[in-house]
Amino acid sequence: MDFFEFLNTAVTPYHTVSCLKSHFEANSFTNLSDKIETGKAYFVCRGASIIAFRTPKTWDDDSKFRIALAHTDFPTLKISPNPDGTSAGVNTLHTEVYGSPLYTSWLDRDLGYAGMLAYVDSDGSTLKTKLFRGEKLFRIPQLAVHLNRNVNQDGLKVNPQVDFNALWSGASESSALENEKNLFVKSLEKELPAGVRLVDFDVQLFDAQPANRGGFNDEWIYSGRLDNLSSCHAIAEAIVSAESAENDCLVACFFNNEEVGSTTREGAASNFLKSVLDSLIPNSELRTPNSLALSIDMAHAEHPNHTEKHEPNHAPLLGKGIVLKANAQKRYASDLMSSAQLRLLCEKAGIPLQVFIMRNDMPCGSTVGPTVSANLGIPTVDIGEPMLSMHSIREMMATSDHEDMIKLVKALYR
Repeated sequence: MDFFEFLNTAVTPYHTVSCLKSHFEANSFTNLSDKIETGKAYFVCRGASIIAFRTPKTWDDDSKFRIALAHTDFPTLKISPNPDGTSAGVNTLHTEVYGSPLYTSWLDRDLGYAGMLAYVDSDGSTLKTKLFRGEKLFRIPQLAVHLNRNVNQDGLKVNPQVDFNALWSGASESSALENEKNLFVKSLEKELPAGVRLVDFDVQLFDAQPANRGGFNDEWIYSGRLDNLSSCHAIAEAIVSAESAENDCLVACFFNNEEVGSTTREGAASNFLKSVLDSLIPNSELRTPNSLALSIDMAHAEHPNHTEKHEPNHAPLLGKGIVLKANAQKRYASDLMSSAQLRLLCEKAGIPLQVFIMRNDMPCGSTVGPTVSANLGIPTVDIGEPMLSMHSIREMMATSDHEDMIKLVKALYR
C-alpha cells in the first residue's frame, strides 16, 4: 500500500478503516466468520476500528500473541449536529473540537470535508451507511493583522467557540429562511442515492493539501494525519507481508477514539480486542503474560528552535531511528521487561533505537498502550517515529524512520 496514497485517502477514521480493509482483502485476508482455521488471515471491523490477525499453523500450550497497536483517529474539527449560521453575507458551519488540535494551524487552510452518512430507504425499515468525501473546499480565515495589531507580539489567541466557524458558501437574500431548513444537511443529502432519507451524519474537516516530500534531499514527509496514520501504515504493511507463525498468533489492532481517551465501543478500552482474542482460543488471558504488544504512536522529535523543551539526555532526533517512550508515572506502558524485549528485537533487526522521556516540569501525553496492557495483562512497550508539529493540521517526519518502523513490526511478526 503506497504510503502517500494512504495519507491522502484516509481523511477520517472511517476512511482509514476502509483503506485498511481493502488492503487486507487484496492480500487474502478474510472477513471474520464463525469458522476460524489455523494458518489463515482474517480481519474484523467495529465502526472505525479494525483488527487483523494471522492464526498460527498449530495452536499448542506455548502459543502466544504478538500484537501491534495503533489508532485510526486524529485531532480535527467535527461539523456539529446543527451547524448552520449566517454572518456578514456568508453561510458558516459551526464545528466542535475533537481531541487536542494545534488551534492556529487550522486557520487559513484549504479544508475538505468527509465522513459517514446514516440513511434509510424509502420503506424506512433498514438503516444503512455511506462513506463519502465532499468535492468542495471550505476555509477558516483568521483576522487580518491590520485588525489585530498586536498579534505578532502577543501571539494569536484562538477561541474555538468563536473562531472555528467554517466559511462554506455565500449567503443569499433568503439565508435566514434557508438556514432554518438546514442548508448543510441538504447538501449532504445530495451524496445519497435518490429516494432515500438522511437520518444522521458524522462529518469532519481535514487538511486538503496532499502529502509531499520535503527537505533539500527529500528526506522528510509533510502531511496531515501523520499521527497516527504512519503507525497504521507500518503495521498494515508488516502483517500483510508476514507469514503465519508456527505457534504464535500475529495480531494488528487499529482503534478509534484514542485522541479522546479510548473509552468508547470502538476504543482501546472497549472489549473489542479481548472478544477477538477469546474467539481465537479459549482462556486467551492465560496466553497474554508471555505475549508482547507494541503500542505504536508518534513521538516528539527534538525541535531545532526549541531544544529547551526537551529532556537533554532523552531528546530523539529526526531520521535517527525508532523511539522507545518511557514515563515513571506510567503514562506509557513500557516497563522493564517489555522495554528489554524491544531492545533485543531492535538489536537483532539492526534498527537504531532512541529513548524519550518528558521533562519533569512538563506533563506527559499517553497512548492506547497502558489501556490495552491493563485490560489484557499483556507486556506492552510504547514506541513511535519521531516527528515535529504533532497535532498540527500538517505534520513532519523523516522517511527513514518510517522505513525503520515497518522493518521493526516485520521483525515482531517474524
